Amino acid sequence: MSHKATMWAVTVRGITCAEARVLWHLADCHNPVEGCFPSQDYLAEACEIDERTVRRLLANLRGKSLINWTEQRDGKYRKNNRYALAFEDGFRAAPTEDQPDNLPGSNSASTGQIEQFEPDISDSLNRTLESSKEKPVIEPVILTEREGACAGSDEDPKKIERKFKAWYPTWPTYLSSSEEAARRAFHALSPEDRAACIERTPAFIAAVRATKTAKFTFAAVYLADRAWRRLEDPKDEIAPPTMHKAFSRPWTALFLAELSKPMSTTGWPALTHFQRNQMRDAEEARKLERERTAKYGWPKASAMVTDGKAVSVPPKLVSLSESFERMRRGDERYLRWQGLHERMGWPWFPDGDHEWFFFPAGEPEDAMAEFQARLNEGKGDVDAA
Repeated sequence: MSHKATMWAVTVRGITCAEARVLWHLADCHNPVEGCFPSQDYLAEACEIDERTVRRLLANLRGKSLINWTEQRDGKYRKNNRYALAFEDGFRAAPTEDQPDNLPGSNSASTGQIEQFEPDISDSLNRTLESSKEKPVIEPVILTEREGACAGSDEDPKKIERKFKAWYPTWPTYLSSSEEAARRAFHALSPEDRAACIERTPAFIAAVRATKTAKFTFAAVYLADRAWRRLEDPKDEIAPPTMHKAFSRPWTALFLAELSKPMSTTGWPALTHFQRNQMRDAEEARKLERERTAKYGWPKASAMVTDGKAVSVPPKLVSLSESFERMRRGDERYLRWQGLHERMGWPWFPDGDHEWFFFPAGEPEDAMAEFQARLNEGKGDVDAA
């Protein structure tokens, strides 16, 4: 690997986390003299994804002019592609009309960067290997003061190294991670990102461990992806709950989630003397039973509509609520939802001045069933990438 390649990779913006992961491992395999020759099965293993996804992500990176490749052959046998990275002198992006069809597993009409191998402007790209390189080239990681500055930091590299040594053992997979790869990624962070990483990593780990099942990726990938930022996204599964005002989309998602729970049969207060007298009349008895069911059957939902206050909403419900449709009090759709609540014995909104409400799109019964299905999808499946 070359420090310049990995430092460049972690500064690239405008790509997805998955693309950033592949790009980082490509850079980790780069040798400034011999080039970059990782196999796709190595990239798949390193990135913890399948080879088909690797091919798709490589094509995406090529389309964004961040990488290119040249097909390598030994007679009639295909060898690992030689990859060129955009930071290299003499890098030539693929023409827009070219398609990434020289990746193994796709068509063979094109040979990628060039049809016939030609010498490159950069001598480092003209050097090929007798055998393809699959694993990263191991070099001692010694960051000079100048290299530290190139990573966008005026901080003393020795201080950065001390911070890294204090942070690294706190990452759950540090024993199975590459310490050198993590060190390079840590040094390449901006001072602000480094401080945020140190500050937010404990909260990130705690949030992931609080889920039912969780996996932690390699330390270098966590750093390169700046995954602690997920805590700031209110829709991310590991983000902390966020406050939302009454009757907003997220508030309604929590309200419907409470109604999706089984009806409570405990904690109901005994009937008062007046209520016992009411129960003698059949119609009054049915009315009283509906009122008690709505109030005590789903006590949290009932308290939400009675209090009309902001509530703390988990990130998954915030995400589910994005597609909710707005409807005005008293219009046809609003009345259909009110009818569903009355049939189910659920609490409903009290009369008042609030005018606009939000519910899932579609007919209430079908929309509620779909909401509940989505609510139960993938419970506890969190990959701490």
